[in-house]
Amino acid sequence: MASAFVSYHACYNISYSLAKDIHYLSKLKLPKFNIRGNGSTSAVTKIRASTVSTVPHVIENVDMDLKQTRQNIPTTKQFVDPHRQGSIIENGVRYRQLVVIRSYEVGPDKTATLESILNLLQETALNHVWMSGLLGDGFGATHGMVRNDLMWVVSRLQLQVEDYPIWGEVLQLDTWVGASGKNGMRRDWELRSQATGVVFARATSTWVMMNKRTRRLSKMPDEVRAELSPWFIEKQAIMEDTPEKMKKLDDTAKHGTSSLKAKRSDLDMNHHVNNVKYVGWMLETMPDEFMEQYQLCNIILEYRKECGSSDIVQSLSEPDEENRTTDESLRSLNGMQIKYTHLLQTKGEVKNEEIVRGRTTWRKKHSKMPFPM
Repeated sequence: MASAFVSYHACYNISYSLAKDIHYLSKLKLPKFNIRGNGSTSAVTKIRASTVSTVPHVIENVDMDLKQTRQNIPTTKQFVDPHRQGSIIENGVRYRQLVVIRSYEVGPDKTATLESILNLLQETALNHVWMSGLLGDGFGATHGMVRNDLMWVVSRLQLQVEDYPIWGEVLQLDTWVGASGKNGMRRDWELRSQATGVVFARATSTWVMMNKRTRRLSKMPDEVRAELSPWFIEKQAIMEDTPEKMKKLDDTAKHGTSSLKAKRSDLDMNHHVNNVKYVGWMLETMPDEFMEQYQLCNIILEYRKECGSSDIVQSLSEPDEENRTTDESLRSLNGMQIKYTHLLQTKGEVKNEEIVRGRTTWRKKHSKMPFPM
């Protein structure tokens, strides 16, 4: 409440100052000159023009002040952020934040949805960059990236879920970064119960840089590498084996829908569809009865292409051959993990273009609900 009052008070003072400046400019007493009709610009005109021309500069400066007052991005490394319940730990490079599962982040079974967990991962990643003092005017972009017109894009993500947190549960979410090859960055997460320390989920991801103008992948500039490398940690949340090759699905897939389209609310600060939205589209094809009985325990996503607001998207899914079953026999698979392959692609007049390929693993839901119905 106090911070909101301070922000309002600062904005009021800036607006009042601007009003005084404009009022002052309008009341200036200009000297009188004889204006000759020879076609030349009079001194009065020149003075008035120069006076009026200062107004846009005043407004521009006020806009910058307002933005800084509202956002207040740190320019130096911060170790504690009381507003976000966050702190920098482990030799000053790892980020830890306390989060609470809200009512709008759970599904009918009162456990956090997959999309909610992925959104928490994304938010803590951005908060990590925020506290580092490296955040420029972009979606997680550093100052060096802004100068080189670069942005981050995720190329691969894996999430393993041991158990789903319930509504109202307080969680401890850690995130850190490391190198991935010559031009990429790895980001990992670990989600625990704040009360017991039990691990709910682990995740790892690979990020690369894209030029915002050409929309092509870019090498990591030396100045960006110098910004990021002091934050790199060797530890991995998920020890990855050799990634299995995901097959490409086609229209013969068992499940599919072709009527998906992004809304304005699906776009992020980089003006493309947020990667979490893709997961929701991917799961749209899963049968209702299956989703009622099974819960996801592992997901691997390989991102291939951006998706814009004008694209029509097709979502396809296919169970593995050894898991193929009729809906009536789902109950016989109790205790067995079921795997699916997924594909999102844009539907074009000439050809379709892949957005993301995915692999999901599912297990039987617990027989008891976390809360009585």
